[in-house]
Amino acid sequence: MSIRNTLLAAAFTVASLGAAHASDLKPIEGRSVRLGELSGVTYYTVQPDGFRVVTTLAQGETGTPVRFVSVLTPGQRVVLSTPTQAGALEVSRTGDSLLIRNVNAASN
Repeated sequence: MSIRNTLLAAAFTVASLGAAHASDLKPIEGRSVRLGELSGVTYYTVQPDGFRVVTTLAQGETGTPVRFVSVLTPGQRVVLSTPTQAGALEVSRTGDSLLIRNVNAASN
């Protein structure tokens, strides 16, 4: 299976979970995310050094998928953005909770 097909299958699998608008995420639970014209999936696993957060994004069905991996400890956040006015995707950790939300580019 190609990377594109894998990404699409994952996105369709979690599409029923809804868009990421200030919502909590549970370990291993995938969440569909959108950043302007890019769409994909975010999930995390609990590791000894923190939450390993993985976000994979692509543009449409033919776009090359790009994967972002970060490890967050309590109080940390990661912001993904594009140089356009599409805004940003923020993933933040508070204690044992992970929050995903879309934010305005101006607020970064």
